[in-house]
Amino acid sequence: MGIMNRLRESTAVILWILVFAFGIIWVLQDSGGLDAVGVLSNNIGTVNGEPITFDEYNQALDNQVQNYQQQTGESMPPQALDQARDRVFNQLVELKLRQQEQQRLGLAVSDVELVDMVQGANPHPIISLYFGDGQGGVDRSLLQSFIDNPAASADWIQIEQYLRTERLREKLDNLVVAGARVSDADVAEEHDRRNRSVDVRFVALRFTDVPNDSVAVTDSDLSGFYSEHKDEFERKRSVNFLYVSRDKKPTAEDSAAVLNDLAELRAAFAEADDDSVFLARNGSDTPFADTWLRPDELDQSLADAVFANPVEGAVVGPIIAGGKAHLVKIRGLRTPEETAVRARHILFRATEGDDVARQAARTQANDVLARIRAGEDFAEMARTYSTDGSAASGGDLGWFGPGRMVKPFEDAAFAAQVGRVVGPVETQFGYHLIEVTERATREVNIADYSLPLRASVGTLNAIQEQLDDLQYFAEDNGDFTSEAQRLGLQTVNVEIEDEQPFIPVIGNSTQLTNFLLDAEVGAVSPVIELNEFFIVGVVTSVTPAGFRPLDEVRAQIEPRVRNEKKAALLTERLRSALEKGGFDGLAAAVGATESSAQGLSYSNLIVPGLGRDPKFVGSALGLKADETSGVIEGSTAVYVIRTTQSYDPYPLDDAGKAALRDQLLSQRQNQLRARWIADLREKADIVDNRRKVLIQ
Repeated sequence: MGIMNRLRESTAVILWILVFAFGIIWVLQDSGGLDAVGVLSNNIGTVNGEPITFDEYNQALDNQVQNYQQQTGESMPPQALDQARDRVFNQLVELKLRQQEQQRLGLAVSDVELVDMVQGANPHPIISLYFGDGQGGVDRSLLQSFIDNPAASADWIQIEQYLRTERLREKLDNLVVAGARVSDADVAEEHDRRNRSVDVRFVALRFTDVPNDSVAVTDSDLSGFYSEHKDEFERKRSVNFLYVSRDKKPTAEDSAAVLNDLAELRAAFAEADDDSVFLARNGSDTPFADTWLRPDELDQSLADAVFANPVEGAVVGPIIAGGKAHLVKIRGLRTPEETAVRARHILFRATEGDDVARQAARTQANDVLARIRAGEDFAEMARTYSTDGSAASGGDLGWFGPGRMVKPFEDAAFAAQVGRVVGPVETQFGYHLIEVTERATREVNIADYSLPLRASVGTLNAIQEQLDDLQYFAEDNGDFTSEAQRLGLQTVNVEIEDEQPFIPVIGNSTQLTNFLLDAEVGAVSPVIELNEFFIVGVVTSVTPAGFRPLDEVRAQIEPRVRNEKKAALLTERLRSALEKGGFDGLAAAVGATESSAQGLSYSNLIVPGLGRDPKFVGSALGLKADETSGVIEGSTAVYVIRTTQSYDPYPLDDAGKAALRDQLLSQRQNQLRARWIADLREKADIVDNRRKVLIQ
């Protein structure tokens, strides 16, 4: 029995509860008590005591939702809406902080400045946009006429407000970035950093060269390391959340309803004079595109239907392909500019260079070819002998055009007659028997009217009601697992830290995050809608904030302690040998092999034998030509480097210097802006009331 049914049966009780509740609200409202507890507060939050109202938050959020709908033609998914809520709140906080700084600094825009922005020698871009003369300038008479028109006064006031806001923003921004400077030395240093490279010789002793059992790691070692690095093991409060999910896949009935909708539009689509308008007016999920397509350029199911018997003006479908239902109008037919074929193959795999295996594969391919030509079925032979993923479908590769297959395969397929098996064809993968089953003789211009196959409102409501029932009974009897089993739902456990931005499988969910922030063991969540599924779950345990204990991280830190000890041994070994014999005899002295690397730079951090090693490259670039480093401890080895060649960067001309200076100045200005706003946020008293006043 669903929640709604239980509520209907309890209507009388609920009405009395509501009457009592509203009576309390009226009393609190008359006495001002609601303001004290924040129930009727219209503030989403405050920034240094200045409110962010519900209206401005809601308007900004609505703008983002509408922009999303205009760009995609779809409603914003729940998890994207979560991200938009956070983004809008943070943008409004930043706006308030900027406005407060403008007031603190006494920034203002005079009427003279405003007139200059409108009618000066260099009007603001918005003036040029709205009152342009078509030549890149401003139509002054049109502008003055608009200003003098009483009917346009409200619009002009909005333009003036926008201009004042923009000028204030510019003034504040100029103050923030005023300290950004780029000297000639800065430009030269950055050019050198980006473009200088070195060739080196080096001797490395890897940690893996020392057997683990030759290095003793004691409890005291682990305890000492843990104490020194304890901050690394700090953790936030976390919960174990046991949940079930139901995806939003459409039912067979949902898909049938979409197909029926398309079938009802088939006649109108066939008669439409303007296919582009028809697709747009009827909400096609596929936009109109006036292009010519071969079979290999369409989804396989669409290609099979469209090219089965193509007739200009015919409407094919409804067809299900790619998660959508399609009606396809054939607008035109012509001979293709490039060929395409549909083929199937049998692959006898053999590794390149393995002559014995390749000869065996060729022999087997010839044997199977003989059996096929004697009358045995190609598809059955493919299922039995082929060694790639197409075997399950009888070797079918679908349609393909030029450039899709390796050249020997492509050449053989495009030269083959339809229905005749050719081969064995040798490629890097082995030997192939190939049969071309169709050859494209036409390409089509189509209008593809499609609708996504989605769960209906009724299906989604049924899913939600099932999970509502689970939530209700789990809260009632405290046994979430048994109730999930009763409904045939699989439980999944996940550990989630407070304010964790991304939860495995689930993704981001502000509603779940808010629920978990103060949830106790046994708390059952509301039913939460995500992009692809619904979830509901229960908190099974809570771990308070603090430091992970040593026993919990022992397996994690033991390899690090062992490597530290290995590094100390290897460092001393290298240092002693280096001091005695110098670099040239170092490899022989420590029983290692000298290696080399060419062209190391900040854009090439890969060291042969060591992998990506920024410390190695940075150290090498810091050496002069023919200079030897000391012993350096890396993340996987200790090493000594000697440069053999240092390549200075090419000289910059004046234009190159100017371009690089502009890049650096822009970077530093952006860094100043980011640090400035981060500092303002750090010092500000920001209150976020969204959990209290919004249902998310």
